[in-house]
Amino acid sequence: MKLVRFGEPGAEKPGLIDHNGDLRDLSAQVEDIAGSTLSDLTLDTLRTLDPMSLPKVDRPVRFGPCVGQIGKFLCIGLNYSDHAAEAGMAIPEHPILFHKATSAVVGPDDIVSLPRGSQKSDWEVELGVVIGTACKYVTEAEALDHVAGYCVVNDVSERSFQLELTGQWTKGKGCDTFGPTGPWLVTRDEVGDPQNLAMSLDVNGKRMQTGNTSTMIFTVAQIISHLSQLMTLHPGDVISTGTPPGVGMGMKPEPVFLKAGDVMELEIEGLGRQRQEVTEDA
Repeated sequence: MKLVRFGEPGAEKPGLIDHNGDLRDLSAQVEDIAGSTLSDLTLDTLRTLDPMSLPKVDRPVRFGPCVGQIGKFLCIGLNYSDHAAEAGMAIPEHPILFHKATSAVVGPDDIVSLPRGSQKSDWEVELGVVIGTACKYVTEAEALDHVAGYCVVNDVSERSFQLELTGQWTKGKGCDTFGPTGPWLVTRDEVGDPQNLAMSLDVNGKRMQTGNTSTMIFTVAQIISHLSQLMTLHPGDVISTGTPPGVGMGMKPEPVFLKAGDVMELEIEGLGRQRQEVTEDA
């Protein structure tokens, strides 16, 4: 299934995309695409529905973040060996973890607004993993059983905040609008192998990133297992699993960073597309 949240910010309704690509309203079945809705039991119940019996929603319509009420937004850094190389950083021995503020989360086609003082804001197409059932101390073999589904995440990053302001990477990762998520949450049964998904990102129509999740250093299962040794993962938690090469910071001979008026377009195979226009905070 492709599950979505649609409508104005803060008032999104749950929905799904049927086999014709039409949007169907799930408001009579679930309150939101969040929390207990993401359990295997509820998802199995939704699979029994005939999408054609659900109210059709006329488009165009705004898609919100595909997961509501996100509890934790966990991110993995330097998880592609070729990206680590372009960043001039060593391949990590264990997954590098940082957090995005949940206030960074916006819809897949919402505006990305650069914060005051931004000089080095950058793009990062990433596979997002949404937890469906709580887990702690899980093995790699068990890990994917706790996944509700997958989505596209743009891990927008202000590099000067991230790397030049003393402190944690979070300073450059959690700015408002720096977490476009969606357009839809594709359930794990429809995705199949999360380690074989093509991904790309364009800026102003120019291809910047091309990659595949097959080149991750730590697989989705390894990441979930590792994180579950440190903390309980809850339904609706989102894990962003790292980016392939082609970020602005790594461009040669000079880095390239986002500016007002730029347009980012990104896609992961089977998970849909995002498009964000870039503005600046007043």
